[in-house]
Amino acid sequence: MIQEIMSLVRAMGSGSWDETLLEKLCQAVQAELEGRLRPGLTAQDCGGAFPVAAAWLVLGALYDSGGAGQVESFTAGELTVRTGGGSSHSAQLREQALRLMAPYCAEEGFAFRGVPG
Repeated sequence: MIQEIMSLVRAMGSGSWDETLLEKLCQAVQAELEGRLRPGLTAQDCGGAFPVAAAWLVLGALYDSGGAGQVESFTAGELTVRTGGGSSHSAQLREQALRLMAPYCAEEGFAFRGVPG
């Protein structure tokens, strides 16, 4: 599964990353997503959703760490190149990944319950 996630990150990303870093990030994200799954489900039960969501989370982590900064502006006279930190893009990727995995993940967070009374 790690190799599949790494391949998707390479296909979706616009940079070249240290392979060791990429592999470690993929392992961490896979563990995070597996920890969110409903009891009794495995990554394989999620079909293609799992590796795609994992790849989005890895790309988001790379954007946050500055490892995949996007060029925001470029000036030719006296050369200026500005890259974005990618934090808003990484937040969007994370939200998209968690939405994709929602049918397979256990409920998290706060919920109201009826109280007699």
